[in-house]
Amino acid sequence: MSSPANPAVRVGGDRYRAISLRFHQLTRSFPEEHDDLMCDFLVTAQGESARIEVMVRTWDGDGLGIFLAELAEDFRGWNGTRTWRSLEDDLTLAAEHAGSHVRLTWGLHVPLPDGEWRFEMTTSHAPGEDMRRLAIEMRTFLESDPLE
Repeated sequence: MSSPANPAVRVGGDRYRAISLRFHQLTRSFPEEHDDLMCDFLVTAQGESARIEVMVRTWDGDGLGIFLAELAEDFRGWNGTRTWRSLEDDLTLAAEHAGSHVRLTWGLHVPLPDGEWRFEMTTSHAPGEDMRRLAIEMRTFLESDPLE
């Protein structure tokens, strides 16, 4: 649950033992720069026996709310895969329209000295209102006042 002072967005986890993603703890990347649009937030993937946290850096949200809103507006569908990436590629999103639902594949990426560690999960959403609700929640989160 989130409060206005500490907003969060939860995605997935609708079934028993399913993993969910939680977007939370929006902070300024450089708090001393009051006009800086760079923000960080945590994405926590959590299931019954696993918990993963990745810090994601964006420049004014990198258009994630807009990307999700465009998917919601195209509720009748599209061909192929639409993709989105955060500023430093620590969060990726691939969207496919499968008729009765939209599949969103969320990727968490952490660079390592000799490669990359990554975690992916797919969530399913009804086109239209379900996607619109997700877009509004994400936009509200990304536009909230960052924690200091």
